[in-house]
Amino acid sequence: MADLDPQLNYAPEDIRHIHIMGVCGTGMAALAGMLQQSGYTVTGSDSHVYPPMSDFLKKLQIPVCDGYSAQNLDSNPDLVIVGNVITRVNEEAQRLGELPIPYLSFPQALSHFYINNRTSLVISGTHGKTTTCSLLATALHRAELDPTFMIGGIIREFGGNFRIGEGDYFVAEGDEYDTAFFNKVSKFLHYQPKIAVITSIEFDHADIFNDLDAIKDSFRQFVSLLPEDGLLIANWDDENVRDVVAGAKCQVQKYGLDESYHWSLADVTVKDGLTHFAALHQGKPYGELAVKLPGRHNALNSLAVTAILHHLGVDAKTICAGLSSFGGVKRRQEVRGIEAGVTVIDDFAHHPTAVKETLAALRLAYPEQRLVVVFEPRTNTSRRAIFQTDYVQAFDAADAICIREPVPLTNINEGEHFSSAQLADDLCKQRGLVATSFTDTEAILEYLDNQVESGDVVAILSNGGFDNIHIKLLDILKNKNL
Repeated sequence: MADLDPQLNYAPEDIRHIHIMGVCGTGMAALAGMLQQSGYTVTGSDSHVYPPMSDFLKKLQIPVCDGYSAQNLDSNPDLVIVGNVITRVNEEAQRLGELPIPYLSFPQALSHFYINNRTSLVISGTHGKTTTCSLLATALHRAELDPTFMIGGIIREFGGNFRIGEGDYFVAEGDEYDTAFFNKVSKFLHYQPKIAVITSIEFDHADIFNDLDAIKDSFRQFVSLLPEDGLLIANWDDENVRDVVAGAKCQVQKYGLDESYHWSLADVTVKDGLTHFAALHQGKPYGELAVKLPGRHNALNSLAVTAILHHLGVDAKTICAGLSSFGGVKRRQEVRGIEAGVTVIDDFAHHPTAVKETLAALRLAYPEQRLVVVFEPRTNTSRRAIFQTDYVQAFDAADAICIREPVPLTNINEGEHFSSAQLADDLCKQRGLVATSFTDTEAILEYLDNQVESGDVVAILSNGGFDNIHIKLLDILKNKNL
């Protein structure tokens, strides 16, 4: 078995052709688009070449090999970028180990090509990274600071999840997940932070972290990367965040709900899909904001962005206008359609805290309507029993809950699997909720067809495609009108 030569883990000076292994991942496809826009010839390979990423890459005319193969490297590219879905035993990775071709991981490549010559603004934390990054990128753009960014969601402002700007700033989504099989450290350790936000820290990613302490250790390493003249904006309401930033050598600004912090909220209200709040700076009024995102957690995300922009010298009026203009992110409380009087919403929430906050926000946004929640446990962590009891506390804002049984993980013992049937039973008996588990998506659709009525809101929570359930449900509802 040929391992990759660590001496080839670099970017050569003369690069024309770049090959990307695992190119159909959301981030990898965005990187492919950025590199092509920067003038490189880009090719890729993946074992799951299907829409929407296959269509995205086809539109860019980036050739993609369907499946991994040693022959995919016969073109002898100048650089190979290896995604974190690639394993050591992958046939194409094995061939790469036999060839004298330089290689980088995704975060190494992002850092080399787009962060090196810019000021890196990194949004990190268990929750809210994509939304906060998107708010920041939009507000920087509105302030005419022309940012570069890559984000894990499609921003309506730009119609995409990446942009190459001429300004000084790079907005990075600081993911704590690991980098690649040859570099088992968190991605955000490659992002050269100058200004950073930590929104929250909880246990997650059970497939790579043993416990919360292991996650906190990774965040401590991230904090240590901030230079003395940098800035760390920390959610001081979160005990774990307070713990990991204790050793920061840069300035730390606290944000949260307490007026004693550098930045705090006041007068939070939700009306007609907008969250209105007052931003306080050092306990004094700073500005009145309204963002098109329901929920106090999104007000806090906006507050963190306000702190960054203020530090960069953007005036309060421009900040408020930039945040208020934010049109949202696909798959973050996104209304996919309204048919037969039923509103169908898509959201990425999967961690128990994210589920609870999302549903609380939707309850505020739709106070008079029945809220039906459809939940798919899909991540490596949510398909384990780790959060089996935590999820019981997460659905209180819902009127009815449908939970799909997850596809079982093959690498864990039977007793470690998450049970949707058990969760449904616990929600009924312990919380007095109406909850049902289902073996597949078609059974959920049949249930919804019989149960939902005009005026209902159906919130579908999953970090995957969920068998295209959103469109299928809208089609069913549309037929009710015929």
